[in-house]
Amino acid sequence: MPATLDGQLVVAISSRALFDFEEENLLFESADDRAYMQLQLDRLDQPARPGVAFSLVRKLLAFNTPDQPPRVEVVILSRNDPVSGMRVFRSAQHFGLPIQRGVFTRGASPYRYLKPLHANLFLSANEADVRSALEAGVPAARVAPNAARASAEHPNEVRIAFDGDAVLFSDESERIFQSGGLDAFQRNEADLAAKPLAAGPFKPLLEALQKLQQAGTERMHIRTALVTARSAPAHERAIRTLMDWHIEVDEAMFLGGLPKGEFLREFEPDFFFDDQTRHVEHAANHVPAGHVAAGVTNLLDAAAAAATAAPVR
Repeated sequence: MPATLDGQLVVAISSRALFDFEEENLLFESADDRAYMQLQLDRLDQPARPGVAFSLVRKLLAFNTPDQPPRVEVVILSRNDPVSGMRVFRSAQHFGLPIQRGVFTRGASPYRYLKPLHANLFLSANEADVRSALEAGVPAARVAPNAARASAEHPNEVRIAFDGDAVLFSDESERIFQSGGLDAFQRNEADLAAKPLAAGPFKPLLEALQKLQQAGTERMHIRTALVTARSAPAHERAIRTLMDWHIEVDEAMFLGGLPKGEFLREFEPDFFFDDQTRHVEHAANHVPAGHVAAGVTNLLDAAAAAATAAPVR
C-alpha cells in the first residue's frame, strides 16, 4: 500500500522555525548561498539549538505511540538547499524527533507543497511564505525567531493559545471596530450575541487539535486558551460561536485591551497565535509567538506600509 498522511495532524515547519539558525540565516540572506551551504556542511555534526517552535513540535510528536498508527506527522518545508537539509535531519535525530519527511527548495517558496501534504499548520519565519499559505487556506503563522522559549513545566501537555478575531474567528467584527470604534463594536456584538461568527483561518487547526485530544494517549494532553482583547458584553458571542462549532477551549481570557504578554506568561503556552504584530511582539517577550497575517488589520498595515514606501513625485 502507498504511504499516506490521511487521518494525521500534519505540521509543516521551516528549519528556522524548528531550530535556531539565526546566525546561519545572516549568511543565507546575504545571497551567498554557496557560503551558506558550506557553513551548514561544516557544522553537519554540530546539532542546532532548539528554535521557537521546537517545544510545540516535540510535544505533538509525543502523541505517536508504537502500538498505534501515527497521529501526528511533522514535515520540514524549507527554503534551505538539500545539502543544508542534512544538518536539519541530523539535528532532529540528535534530539530524538522522529521526523522523516522534508522538502528543500533552495530559496524558492515552498508553500505550494502544503496542498499535497494536506497540512493542518505551517510555521515559518518567512512572511511571504506565510501569507501565501494563508491565501491558499492553510493555517499559517510567521514565527518570531527571537521569542522566548516555552516553559518546561508541562512535559505531558501541549499548550496552545489563540487570539479570537481574524485567527479563530473571521475578521467581520474587527471590521466594525476599525470603521466605527469600540462602542460600535460592542453594540454589534451584543445585538448579534446569538449569531455565530464565521470561521477564521485557524478554526481547522483547533478542530484537528480537539480530534487529537479525543484520540490521544494517557501520557499526552492538549490544553487550549482563547486570549482576546474582547471584554463583556462582546465575550458572549465568542463563547457561543465555539459552542456552535462543538469546540471546547480550556481557558478563556477576555482582557479588554490589556497587554496579553503577562497573561500568556502565566498560561505558559508552547505557542501563541495572533493577527496583530504589536500583540505578537509583546507576547514574544514571554512565550513562543507567531503572527497570523490575516484580516483587516493586516490589510490596513500593508496599505500604510505601501503608502510610506511610495516614491514622492
